[in-house]
Amino acid sequence: MLRASGVLLILLGIVHLVATPDIARLIRHSTSAKGAEWLTPPMLLNHILVGLLLLPLGYLTMYAARGAGANLTWAKVVVRTSALTVATLPVTLVLLMGASYFKAPLFMLGTALVVAAAAILLIAAFSKSRQ
Repeated sequence: MLRASGVLLILLGIVHLVATPDIARLIRHSTSAKGAEWLTPPMLLNHILVGLLLLPLGYLTMYAARGAGANLTWAKVVVRTSALTVATLPVTLVLLMGASYFKAPLFMLGTALVVAAAAILLIAAFSKSRQ
């Protein structure tokens, strides 16, 4: 389960990066040229940074999965930290995003990935090891 959630986090990072040009286009078409010039760079920085950070988070979760299963302290710390961090993302989406965003296919895919990753991570990271 931990490896699967790591893969989901990597996929979410990829979706985030793939969606970045669409968001830049949305800004350019939804605001004035001056507004787009002002808004696009910080959005790109934020979106690309989050996408890139999801990749190692997913990798570290996958890397620590075996150790967590073997009840190694370092690995449990890694997967539990990942789980708690990722669990904040669905809550943040609901609190910060309007309902209209949930009509966009890439947004829905990203939301589904983050909810699945959060649920799987929380269950796997905090359940008792069978070993």
